[in-house]
Amino acid sequence: MAESKADTGAAPGPLEEALASVGDRWTLLVVAALLDGPRRFGDLQRALPAIAPNVLSARLRHLEEQGLVVAQPYSKRPPRYVYELTSSGADLAGALRLLADWGARHRDADPPRHDACGTPLEARWYCPTCERPVDDEQAAADDVHYA
Repeated sequence: MAESKADTGAAPGPLEEALASVGDRWTLLVVAALLDGPRRFGDLQRALPAIAPNVLSARLRHLEEQGLVVAQPYSKRPPRYVYELTSSGADLAGALRLLADWGARHRDADPPRHDACGTPLEARWYCPTCERPVDDEQAAADDVHYA
């Protein structure tokens, strides 16, 4: 197995940074549950019935520490909060769509489709400066670099 950058002492790359923030079990599902808007703890428990309350609390705390969720108090006694994604947290929507598409394609589920014509949607890299898509061969050939 190849060494990670963390094993060699090098600075972590973008994927390692992202996984440190949202790469554990449940975290992306919590983010997905918050994409529709703010929710209270009980709402999140109902949206994610398989998650234990202590795990949900830990994930929400971690997301708050990462700056992806903000907790606004709505009751002082007992202390209760409503949770909402920050703009950084909402930026994960695109990544979640890509992961959901990948999951659908690898589980023989129906991928997302275009409402107008019913064709399965495909995600593509796009360069706004060059105003053109970057194909998979270019991306695989190290023509794509993470800043």
